[in-house]
Amino acid sequence: MTATATAAPAKPRYSPEANHTDLPIGWEMFVFGLAVLSITNMVIVFLSRLDEIGTLVAVVDVTISIIFLADFAARMRKAVDKRLYFVQGLGWLDLISCVPFLRFARIVRILRVVRKLRAEGGMAKAMHDLGEARASSSLLLVVFIAILVWEFGSIAIEAVEVRDPNGNIKTASDALWYSLVTMSTVGYGDRYPVTNLGRIIGSVIIIVGVGLFGTLTGFLANAFLAPRAPKPAGSPEPSAEAVVAATDAAGPGMADGTPAASES
Repeated sequence: MTATATAAPAKPRYSPEANHTDLPIGWEMFVFGLAVLSITNMVIVFLSRLDEIGTLVAVVDVTISIIFLADFAARMRKAVDKRLYFVQGLGWLDLISCVPFLRFARIVRILRVVRKLRAEGGMAKAMHDLGEARASSSLLLVVFIAILVWEFGSIAIEAVEVRDPNGNIKTASDALWYSLVTMSTVGYGDRYPVTNLGRIIGSVIIIVGVGLFGTLTGFLANAFLAPRAPKPAGSPEPSAEAVVAATDAAGPGMADGTPAASES
């Protein structure tokens, strides 16, 4: 008799359902914008003639990397089959792209959103979904614009002020600090532009920063102070068993709203 060969266990096949890691459309577009920004930063560093610009972009990219790490953790948590997402779903590229000097791997995040938009009806459908979730989408948009203003405002003020011998914004740290305190309307005054063009750039940062932080403050106030939504009209009524249990817990005589008679 010939021994029957033991069948090898079948390898898990790719399954879109098991690899489903889609997050809300507002977050997907936010990550898409940050991925495009990080790829753009590679071009900025390549074309820049100032070493301080490269340092400045690197600092901003660390902030973006932290957000990407949070995005990877959220997708890993949501994935039904975490091993499938990490291996076949290119989750390992998501993890690698969190490293600042491996920005090229963030292309996979751009391609994921493009593929999602094509599969779900294009940009028109995405805009409709963003409109349905206006609160969260607008908040993420404000954060994205704040990052843009922080980075490009710092680059502009650094490129202008570093050429003036009387300027006091000379390093990437100076430029990032000036842009941050100016956006937040704090304005310590320890760093300030001395050229006319630098003052124009600073004025733009101030005006945009007032709008951004005002909007952000409004969102936070609404989130903490807004009353809870009323109970929907079509919500189910409590079951009979729940009513009986509540009546028994209240004691005899409470079902009709009258106190129970005392026993003599």
